[in-house]
Amino acid sequence: MNQQTPVNQQTPETIDLSASFKAYDVRGIVGETITEETVRATGAAFVDVLGLTGQTVLVGGDMRPSSPAFAKAFADGAATRGADVQLLDLISTDELYFASGTLNAAGVTFTASHNPAEYNGIKMSRAGAVPVSSESGLTEIRQAAEQYLVAGTVEAVERRGVIGLSDVLPDYAAYLRSLVDLSGIRPLKVVVDAGNGMAGMTTPAVLGDAMLPALPLTLVPLYFELDGSFPNHPANPLEPENLADLQAAVVDHGADLGLAFDGDADRCFVIDETGAPVSPSAVTGLVARREIARAQAAGEEHPVIIHNLIASRAVPELVEREGGRPVRTRVGHSFIKAVMASEGAVFGGEHSAHYYFRDFFNADTGMLAAMHVLAALGEQDRPLSELGAEYEPYVSSGEINSTVEDKAGAVDRVRADLAGDDVTVDELDGTTFSAADGSWWFNLRPSNTEPFLRYNGEAADRALMEQVRDRVLALVRA
Repeated sequence: MNQQTPVNQQTPETIDLSASFKAYDVRGIVGETITEETVRATGAAFVDVLGLTGQTVLVGGDMRPSSPAFAKAFADGAATRGADVQLLDLISTDELYFASGTLNAAGVTFTASHNPAEYNGIKMSRAGAVPVSSESGLTEIRQAAEQYLVAGTVEAVERRGVIGLSDVLPDYAAYLRSLVDLSGIRPLKVVVDAGNGMAGMTTPAVLGDAMLPALPLTLVPLYFELDGSFPNHPANPLEPENLADLQAAVVDHGADLGLAFDGDADRCFVIDETGAPVSPSAVTGLVARREIARAQAAGEEHPVIIHNLIASRAVPELVEREGGRPVRTRVGHSFIKAVMASEGAVFGGEHSAHYYFRDFFNADTGMLAAMHVLAALGEQDRPLSELGAEYEPYVSSGEINSTVEDKAGAVDRVRADLAGDDVTVDELDGTTFSAADGSWWFNLRPSNTEPFLRYNGEAADRALMEQVRDRVLALVRA
């Protein structure tokens, strides 16, 4: 006899899933826009929409206090609809991608990445680590979950799925070690700021000797304790103030470099021995050079490297010099992963410090990018400040947000002001203006969720960068 699993003890009007289902994932405030009831319904909908009855679904979560209960609720909803569930317990987001890729199974992880402690969310993947976004099933999952909430129950299929428990961390660590050999590099001292996030668990497993033989690395841990309340600083290295502790520690310990991970450890930021940040575009260039050389050695004539449109122009220039083929794409992991797959790209990088690898199922992993940086630094004798300078020939503005209600009008003002100049314009993602002589470029990109117009620019020198930046921002904010 079929059993009914209750999913909602509240009236449907109190649940608004559109507030938590975003373009690429689910993210909301615990107890308000994301609850155990909505998660249970989402687990059932995930199985229905992706056709996973009778198949294995992987479910894990980060160190946020709500993640274990959410993972169990999702597993219950999925099992009720006939999927066999493997609970992965505590995992980083790239651990989920590893498990999804190696086991060829769909899965989810509960995380809100760099968001504050009161948030949680769901990142979803089809089998093979193929992303689920609003354009590839996430909207349908939301709609199906809402129907379950309105009904008040999830109807059980004839064969309820079985829920088990797996640990993928040892295999994940061994797999990353197989991709980048660090055993022969010169000894390096590395400060790692885990931000109380999942890198506090994955770093000792991959770079330390917790599970595998020791590497020539001396690790100096900062905030490795898993704590979803983030007692030391937000787990968002994109904000400069959150790097201050790491920068100070690198200098104080005389370290060769520092690594900072976000809460779910899928992004990695790099600090050189002077305490200065190495831009994600420079890291993209460094890793691209290594991956091009490796692919060429394996017989690929022109390996493809993906870069998003706000990455430094130094990236495609380097790729072409090294014999690769650069492909420019929109901002956002689902776009990058789709182009990685369609182009057969060996590597892709975003200026937000997401790094994608063909050998990692076209998915992003901050740890693997960090290993490439360690390898590049440890294979030669120069400090990272000198090595990194090779990959940063231009001066970047960084991302600057302007609060603008009429975003299109602001862009039109800029377009009109530059109409008499020798400038090219394209609209791949937002609007990018480029000087014909290559001396500067900038992109204006509207936020989908906030009244922000985002400015990213770059120029041949600081004075020119500031001149273009100030001219454009004055028009945007007029």
